[in-house]
Amino acid sequence: MGRWRPPQPRSSKYITAEGYARLNEELKYLWKVKRPEITQSVKEAAAQGDRSENAEYIYGKKQLREIDRRVRYLSKRLEDMVVVDRAPEPSKQDTVFFGAWVTLIDEDDNERTHRIVGPDEIGIEADFISIDSPLARLILKKQLGDEICLKKPDGSEVYYEIVGIRYTP
Repeated sequence: MGRWRPPQPRSSKYITAEGYARLNEELKYLWKVKRPEITQSVKEAAAQGDRSENAEYIYGKKQLREIDRRVRYLSKRLEDMVVVDRAPEPSKQDTVFFGAWVTLIDEDDNERTHRIVGPDEIGIEADFISIDSPLARLILKKQLGDEICLKKPDGSEVYYEIVGIRYTP
């Protein structure tokens, strides 16, 4: 069995200002702090002699590869990002756009609030959803009071009503 996997679909290039700052800080930390520390520890481990059985050296080199891979990814990704740092004009704030906090209520009167963010920002907060997710695609450009129907992978359907939209970070 081969290791080939089909390429992932292209993710959106939108990001909030907070998400961009967080990724930029991670890049600076990896490049200016973490990588020099690991490089120094690899240098010290290499000075101990035989590198083929030196666990500190082997592990340090592995960490450097992981850091370098992440630095390359972040550098390329941050170059292509489109930072969305302002809310829509006041007359359009009853419509769902990128960066909105959307409150949904289902048929059982269960309320949930989500923020539509870029794919690089999900996982930070439990209530962040990617703009590429099925739910976000359904609610984009919908207005306050609109109803949507989300089809789940198991074939069932869930109906939601948009009961709140706000554009605060």
